[in-house]
Amino acid sequence: MGYDELMPLSKLGTDGLGGLGATVVDALDTAMIMGLDEVVSEAGLWIEKHLLDRITQKGQVNLFETTIRVLGGLLSAYHLSGGEQGMNRTSTGPRPTVYLETAKNLADRLLSAFTSSPTSIPYSDVVLRDSSAHPAPGGLSSTSEVSTLQLEFNYLSTVSGDPKYGMEAMKVMEHIKTLPKVEGLVPIFVSPQSGEFSGENFRLGSRGDSYYEYLIKVWLQEGTSRNSNFKYLHDMYEEAMKGVRHLLVRKSIPNGLVFVGELPYGSGGSFSPKMDHLVCFLPGTLALGATKGITKEKAMKDNLLTFEDLENLKLAEDLAKTCFEMYSVTSSGLAPEIAYFHTEEYYEGGLDGGNKSSEYVNDIIIKHLDRHNLLRPETVESLFVLYRITGDQKYREWGWQIFEAFEKYTKVDSGGYTSLDDVTVLPPHRRDKMETFFLGETLKYLYLLFADSSVIPLDKFVFNTEAHPFPIKGTV
Repeated sequence: MGYDELMPLSKLGTDGLGGLGATVVDALDTAMIMGLDEVVSEAGLWIEKHLLDRITQKGQVNLFETTIRVLGGLLSAYHLSGGEQGMNRTSTGPRPTVYLETAKNLADRLLSAFTSSPTSIPYSDVVLRDSSAHPAPGGLSSTSEVSTLQLEFNYLSTVSGDPKYGMEAMKVMEHIKTLPKVEGLVPIFVSPQSGEFSGENFRLGSRGDSYYEYLIKVWLQEGTSRNSNFKYLHDMYEEAMKGVRHLLVRKSIPNGLVFVGELPYGSGGSFSPKMDHLVCFLPGTLALGATKGITKEKAMKDNLLTFEDLENLKLAEDLAKTCFEMYSVTSSGLAPEIAYFHTEEYYEGGLDGGNKSSEYVNDIIIKHLDRHNLLRPETVESLFVLYRITGDQKYREWGWQIFEAFEKYTKVDSGGYTSLDDVTVLPPHRRDKMETFFLGETLKYLYLLFADSSVIPLDKFVFNTEAHPFPIKGTV
């Protein structure tokens, strides 16, 4: 209790995220949504007693990870515990203001990443105890990291009444709007010194992913005022998704799985049929962007879907199938961290997932260094969103298969779940680590996949990239 992450095999804790008790904070709103009052009480009291001291005494943290996990977790706990006349699902644990005041203290220190930088692009690392900030080694920031802070800082400005948080975070988006792009796609590195993109690596996997997610979600969060304030984000999202469909989407052979590849050397360079598991956030984001969280049936009936929306919804469904098949082709039924796809131009034999009964075993290539599983949430996140939007029962069936594989191969009898070294062999060797996002995201999304659609409805809440729900303005 109180460590960032659990080591379930050795029954120890480890502080890999700066020592802010990340698992406690990340898991708290999951417990609130599930109605686990004892857990809520224990976690809430730990936050009340210890977290402020940790924030004021600790050293270096990553701006992005701390914002999405700790600040995001505190802010959703604030709302779900009744703050801002929130849902008030639970009366256990501290008063909502404890979460808000702790969030403000943390955010005030994180702001130094913005105010220390010579441009609108924040530095990547913050020293909490003295509120100083500096760039990462090499000087560059990840595009996804600087553009995945806005939901959290905007919501903090809304509930605290202090506009400074949202203003600093939105400067990033306003600046990126002015930078050159390739059909809406952006390179995965950006310089806080110059404010310019660096390199020509275009991908929706690591360092690129949540930039595209927050374009649409920050716009959605604005609710009824979204068209006037942040319409440019919606326009950037639409352009980017056209670019994805045109430049990055391909089909595998022999069975035609639709996947999103990479352009590591720019639009003039060669295409790579590599897809991180992280890219599996995209089906859910595409579906949300298309219907704005209401059901497809209602959106069709009310004639709300444009041709673009229908294209994106179709791509969402196709990609969700591919993401599920990344699980089904392996012996363990769990996905690797990275997959490659067999195409006309690319094939490497002998690198399959080990499940010879899967019809897609020849479409998906899994290299030796990519066979680990970190308990990631992206596929079940998209299954949850697509089930809510389409009502198609297959998304629940796929989610249940994935859940059963997690139970079978990652559950540790003495408590917790563990990452795996190689999903293609049985029994898979276990890594002694449970990422905070397993409780914060993976299990939350699995729970919501099977919960009633009135629990955290998608037309009233937007989830940050760590699965912390924030209310959409004017709806809750």
